[in-house]
Amino acid sequence: MKSKFNELLNSETPVLIDFFAEWCGPCKMLAPILKQVKEELGEGIKIIKIDVDKNQQLAAKYQVRGVPTMLLFKNGKQVWRQSGVVQKNDIVNSIKSN
Repeated sequence: MKSKFNELLNSETPVLIDFFAEWCGPCKMLAPILKQVKEELGEGIKIIKIDVDKNQQLAAKYQVRGVPTMLLFKNGKQVWRQSGVVQKNDIVNSIKSN
């Protein structure tokens, strides 16, 4: 699992990680927005949802203190980070500018 995750982060296709929790209201608001981002960018982005309650070590590794928190990786490097609900256009613009 770990090597697969690192392999994914190191891909040339940008990877957006959405750290969320089942009990988190704003996370539920963000889910359809991320779906729209995926629809707009298609193969140009990979979106992964990570439940912080089930993956506490990963959340700690990336210092996720609140949910939702999104991290954008390109070629293994974190190029963008944002906490809270973000509108689709802001997410798309951040992905395109990185």
